[in-house]
Amino acid sequence: MNHDTVVYSARKIITMNPMRPFATHVAVRDGRIVATGTADELCAGGARLDNRFADKVLMPGFVEGHAHIMEGLMWKQPYVGAFDRRSPEGKLVAGVPDIEAIVSRLQQAEAEMPDDSSPLYAWGFDPLHIGGKMLSRQDLDRVSTKRPVLVVHASFHINNVNTATLELADLLHATDISGVVAGADGLASGELQGIPARMRLFRALGHNPMAGAITEADVRRYAASSCVQGVTTITDLHNDLNDPTIEVYRSVASQDDFGVRLVPALAAVSHTPEQAIAKLEALRAHAGPKLHYGIVKLVVDGSIQGFTARLRWPGYHNGAANGLWYIAPEELPRLVDKYHRAGAQLHIHTNGDEATEAALDAIEAAQIAAPRPDHRHTLQHCQMADAAQFRRMKNLGVCANLFANHIYYWGDAHYELTMGPERASRMDATGTARRIGVPFAIHSDAPVTPLAPLFTAWCAVNRITSGGRVLGRETEALTVEQALAAITVDAAYTLKMDHLVGSIETGKYADFVVLEDDPLSVAPETLKDIAIWGTVVGGMVREAPRA
Repeated sequence: MNHDTVVYSARKIITMNPMRPFATHVAVRDGRIVATGTADELCAGGARLDNRFADKVLMPGFVEGHAHIMEGLMWKQPYVGAFDRRSPEGKLVAGVPDIEAIVSRLQQAEAEMPDDSSPLYAWGFDPLHIGGKMLSRQDLDRVSTKRPVLVVHASFHINNVNTATLELADLLHATDISGVVAGADGLASGELQGIPARMRLFRALGHNPMAGAITEADVRRYAASSCVQGVTTITDLHNDLNDPTIEVYRSVASQDDFGVRLVPALAAVSHTPEQAIAKLEALRAHAGPKLHYGIVKLVVDGSIQGFTARLRWPGYHNGAANGLWYIAPEELPRLVDKYHRAGAQLHIHTNGDEATEAALDAIEAAQIAAPRPDHRHTLQHCQMADAAQFRRMKNLGVCANLFANHIYYWGDAHYELTMGPERASRMDATGTARRIGVPFAIHSDAPVTPLAPLFTAWCAVNRITSGGRVLGRETEALTVEQALAAITVDAAYTLKMDHLVGSIETGKYADFVVLEDDPLSVAPETLKDIAIWGTVVGGMVREAPRA
C-alpha cells in the first residue's frame, strides 16, 4: 500500500462478496476499493489508518433501483399521507389520520401562501389508509375556492382536485372522459385517474407538478434523503429528461461533494422510440462516475390499490372493473422491439399480472426476432407474478424488481379488496423468484413509500402488513442475508452496474453505508430499526443529517 491509500477499520465489514464475505479493514485509493482484509494485510507499506468507523459496521452502500426525483421535489409541498415519514433533513413528519386532519393541514399551508392564484400542491394521500374515505372536490373547496388545489395520491397515479381546478381544466362536466370520476351529483368528483384526464389537467395548469423544473437544490435534497437512509446509488426511474434537467444533472453530478450516484431513466411516454434512442446516445456525453444513463422506462398499467392496474381473470377480488392500459397491448410489442434492437435496457412498470403477461409476450417476441444476450430488461413492481411467469422471466433473461414495501402499506387492502387471500399471500414473490433463479431486487418506489432500504429488506424478510397480518412468510420470505443482497449487489445487477457498485471488493467504487449495528446479528424483526450513521461515496465520508 502507498501513502495515498486510506485503510478504514470497522467492527465488521459485510462485503456481499462471497469470495471474502467479511473483513475488518478496507483500503481505499482514488475513490475505489484497493482490497479488504485485516490490519496486517492492508496497513503495511505506508497506508494511512482511519479508525473513525472502528465501532461501526460497514456494508456496500444501498442501491435503490426504483425511486424518483420527486422524493427531492415533493418535500417542498405539504405531506398528507397517513404514515409518518422522515424528511431529507432527518426530521420525522407526522402522518394525518383522516379527512379533517388533511383539510386542516392544507388550510394551514394555504394561509402561508402569497395572496395570489398560484396552485397549492400536496402529496401522499391514500383513501385505503383512512378507512376508504375519498377526498372530494368539496373537501378541497374548504381549502380554497379560488386557487387550484391538487393532491397527489401515494401511488402517483391518481390526483384529487378542487372545483376551481376542474373548471380551469374544463373537466367539471367532462365525466365522459376516461379517468374523470363522477360524483353523486353527476359532476366530476375531483378524482382524476390515469393518463388522459391527468394530462388534460397538467396542460391547463401549464406544467406537471410531479415533473416540473428540477433545480440543483431538488437534486441535492434527493441526495440528502439518500444519505439519511444509507443509499449511495439511486435511480430517477421516469423522467422526460428535457434539456434543462439534463444540464442540472450534469452540473450537480460533476461536483466533488455530490453524495450519491444517480441513474435516470428516460420516460418513453414523452418520446417516440426514434427520439428516445437518439437522446440516449447523446446522453452518453453527459455521463460520469456519478451519473449513469442507458435505461428507458415503459409504464404498461396503473396502481393495484387505485384499481387502475390490469389483472388477469378473475380480476379484482371485490368485483371492481379492470384497470387501465397505459400502453395499448397491441402497441407494446412494437415499442419493446425498437428499444431492444437499439440496445437500450428496458425497465417496464407492470403492477397487475395481465400487464406482466403482456410485457413478457413483447420481450419474448423481441428476443425471437433479434436475440440479445444479457439485455437485463427488468419488470418493475411485478407484484402479482406467479411461478409460471417467473419461469418465463428466467428463460427470457428478464430481471424483476419487486415492490416489497407494498406488503406493509397495502397488504391488508390487497388481502381484503383487490387480490383476495391466495394472491395476496404470494404478492411480491421474492421466494419464488429466488427458487426459480430470476435475478431480482426489492425497492421503495420513493416517494410512493419511504426511501429506506433497511425497511424494504425488513418487509421482504418478515412480510407483515401494517395491520399485523402475515402474508406468505413460509414460501416467499427472504433470509436477512438474501434481503441485504437484494438492496445491494442484486439491485446493482438490475441496473447493469454490478461491476461498479453493490459489493465491497477490489476495483469497485468505495461506496459504503455506515451502520450502528450488525444486520446479520440483530433479530430479523428489528432489521428496520438499525441506525444509519451515514455513507461513504467514492471515498467521501458523509455523515447523515440529524433533525
